[in-house]
Amino acid sequence: MKKWNLISESQTPDGSVMSLYEHDGDYSIRVGGIELMSTRQHSSEERMAEIGCGHLKPQAKPRILIGGLGFGYTLKAALKFAPDTASIAVAELMQAVIDWNRNPDLPLASDALADRRVRLVNKDVMSLISAERIGYDTILLDVDNGPRALSTEGNSDLYDDVGLHQVYGALRPGGCVVFWSAAASPAFAKLMGKVGFEVTVSRTKSNGMKGSWHTLFLGRRGHGAPQVASEGRKNRKN
Repeated sequence: MKKWNLISESQTPDGSVMSLYEHDGDYSIRVGGIELMSTRQHSSEERMAEIGCGHLKPQAKPRILIGGLGFGYTLKAALKFAPDTASIAVAELMQAVIDWNRNPDLPLASDALADRRVRLVNKDVMSLISAERIGYDTILLDVDNGPRALSTEGNSDLYDDVGLHQVYGALRPGGCVVFWSAAASPAFAKLMGKVGFEVTVSRTKSNGMKGSWHTLFLGRRGHGAPQVASEGRKNRKN
């Protein structure tokens, strides 16, 4: 049996070790020894882009923000389902993840990142969301394992009351956000509704018709302003 080969290691902002492994042509990113993502399981990431881009119209020159590069599957699906007039910003905090995907010797996302519609930003996605003034038509967020942060503790800010208000405010009227999660979270769906989103929760397999179930939280913004957040919070540092 072939073993997993360590390709590269880096450190997350909170000091955990992030590692890239290869096994028989498949790749895996692990944090603290726990698998965070794998090239063997990406159907739910592609489905996230599909449902998030379904409402986009070519004449509107839609703006898309993707939080979390991963292995590039969400980006590649967004390029497929979004119109050619779209512009796509990808925010990735970990420089190592960017380097791995840009490496043309690895079968990851170097071609997708070279697409003229794509702009890659080495920043925390919340820094882009909190500073947004024009508005996105679609925001796709796969920055961690879901409402319970795993890779970086600071990611939990994205899923709380204040973070959700910032996401709502960064969307154009009629726009939507999709959160990827490894598990269901009725409490998170309820919180999204309280902020003002029209919420739809769906489950999808991680690998076509096989694998574990993942959860997608789709939130649509209406044409009104969001409710006032319950308490303030300073933005995280990048």
